[in-house]
Formats: sequence, structure tokens, C-alpha cells
Amino acid sequence: MSATEERSWTAAVRERAVATLPPETLLPDKQPSYVASWIYVFGVLSLSALAVIILSGTILALKGPGWWHFTGIGRFFNSIHLWSVELFFFAMVIHLWGKYFMAAWRGGRKAVWITGAVTFLVAIPCALTGYVSQQNFDAQWISTQAKDAMNAAGIGSFFNLLNFGQMYSYHILLLPAAVVAIVIGHILLVRKHGVVPPFKVPATTSRASTDAAGSDAQESVS
Repeated sequence: MSATEERSWTAAVRERAVATLPPETLLPDKQPSYVASWIYVFGVLSLSALAVIILSGTILALKGPGWWHFTGIGRFFNSIHLWSVELFFFAMVIHLWGKYFMAAWRGGRKAVWITGAVTFLVAIPCALTGYVSQQNFDAQWISTQAKDAMNAAGIGSFFNLLNFGQMYSYHILLLPAAVVAIVIGHILLVRKHGVVPPFKVPATTSRASTDAAGSDAQESVS
């Protein structure tokens, strides 16, 4: 077998990736004019908040509960982490509902919409495990009140909100990794299919509106 006939799996993966997402599609230098609308800002705002969450959360994980409870700089980073989570959910909810009313699944973008919705669903237990990992009265109250819901759902023996070690592991490793992985997939799908355009106004409607405006103008002049 000649060298030209041999193909490694790395070459096959590279060719498939380039064919699916060419460089000009993966990293475009231009966007449609409608992307300037404010509704498209909240997706980028969600990503920015997620970056701050990961950075501040990494610092908190390295230093530990004693640092974020009893030092001024620790409480500062703890506050940064909390408010970036609040901003993340605020921007993500607006982004989710905005794309829902824009029917973001149009044009073969069903997977884009699904990955966005799944990101929101996975982020909820990620935030819950963060609240119960604070090691304060707030965490104790939330965990004891939420454990009945987990028991009622039948997962209380596996997902034990009163187990700090389990919740902390979920919060700093498993669930954030899942959120980041789904977000990366979501972004790649957006790059592949493009940003969903707004609804087009039917030509008949626009022409009728123009004719009505013209007749009103003529009447006002006469």
C-alpha cells in the first residue's frame, strides 16, 4: 500500500472538522447587520459572566472555605462569584426567551436551540450545589429545605444535598464541566448555522403600509 493511500484517523478527523467548520465560518470577521440589535447582546453577556464565574470559582476552590469566610479579599471574590452567577442567569433567561420568540430553531437550527435550553437546565443544579457548598447557615437552610424535593423525586439517596463533599465535587468539577462542554457545542453550532435572522416582513404587508402612509400624506397635503 502506497503512502498516498494510507489515511490516519487524525487526518480523517481534521478533514471532517474543516469541512464542517471552515476557518472563515469558525472565526468570521463579519456579521449580518441585524446582529447589532440589543437582543443579540445577551448571548455574549452570558458567556462573559460564565468566564467570570469560572475564574472566580477557580480562585475560591484553590483557597478554600476558611479563606472566603474570614478574609476580606476572600469575601470579595465570593461576592464576585455570586453576582456573576446572578448575571449569568439573568442574561441567559433573557437570551433563552428572546430566541424562543424569534423561533431560533428555524433554518435547521434545532440543535442550537436544544443545546441552549439544556445549558440552562444543567446550570440550575450547578447553582444549587454552589449554594449548599457555602458552609454557612444559608447553605444549611437551603440543603435541609431542598432535600425533601430530592427525596420526592427519588434521587435523594444518590444526590444527597446534606453531603458537603458530594455537593462540592459536583459544583466545582462535574456540573461546571458539563455546562462548559454544552456551551462550547452550542457556540460551534451557532458558528456552523449562523445567527438566526429576525422574521421577515411580508412584501404585501409592507406595500400596504407604504400605500396607506402615502395616501395619508396626500390627504394631509390636500
